[in-house]
Amino acid sequence: MLELLPVDRRTGLTRETFAAEYLTPMKPVVFTDLTASWPARQRWTIEHFKAQYGHLRVPVVSNNYSKPGRGYMTPDRVISFKEYLEILESGPNDLRIFLWNIFRVAPELRHDFSIPTIMDGFVDELPFMFFGGESSKVALHYDIDMSHVFLNQIHGRKRVILFAPDQGVNLYHHPFTVASYVDLNHPDYEKYPALAQAKGYEVMLQPGETLFMPSGYWHYIEYTDGGYSISLRSFGSLPARVRGLANIATHYVVDKGMNKLMGPSWRKLKERLAEKRAEAVL
Repeated sequence: MLELLPVDRRTGLTRETFAAEYLTPMKPVVFTDLTASWPARQRWTIEHFKAQYGHLRVPVVSNNYSKPGRGYMTPDRVISFKEYLEILESGPNDLRIFLWNIFRVAPELRHDFSIPTIMDGFVDELPFMFFGGESSKVALHYDIDMSHVFLNQIHGRKRVILFAPDQGVNLYHHPFTVASYVDLNHPDYEKYPALAQAKGYEVMLQPGETLFMPSGYWHYIEYTDGGYSISLRSFGSLPARVRGLANIATHYVVDKGMNKLMGPSWRKLKERLAEKRAEAVL
């Protein structure tokens, strides 16, 4: 059966302890105090975003985002930020904003957070915000750029399930993508027998906490409440950044191109290849 361990929660981690216990062994951890001094924790309320930035236009996605066909990996629609926030407040829904660099159009928001000193290699031009309605879900995947991710929760809670990179075969990783389509909430061990061998972590991320996800880690996210977070990315080395660029070239370009050519049959081909890989390890 699927084995999920709790993620460590730590307060007062030093650079040295973090490096020795989490960064070097590539193990996730939750910092309870990394953002303690951030003005964003008090200032970034829904009402503040509505009043100051509600006029901005934002691309919104739903659960259709990864479905094969014409709309594969494209936004459902573009609406005002205020309209989206009102939807977020209205109750359960599957609408999300992801990888949004609001700081390009609102650079003053950068004064409300700071780049951590817990490690080197943070990329200043890559802070992204993520918003999701209550009960919305982010399908199991790993980040294509292969960066270390520090996910800082500002508002609402998130349930996160994590797997190390070497678990990809047990998760039926679709080739030429960073995606898996197994249902972790209702595991089908008859269809995906290797999934029973997967070992991972689970955590409920609270406002004010930061989740460290090492490079290449698989993650599935549920918005327990409507809420939002900001992610900061670090490349621990030049080779890691090169791997990320190679991923973008070989995965994103090939996958989108083949989807246009083959549509749903491309998805079926990837499923068959993932199943054959998993069969080889059983």
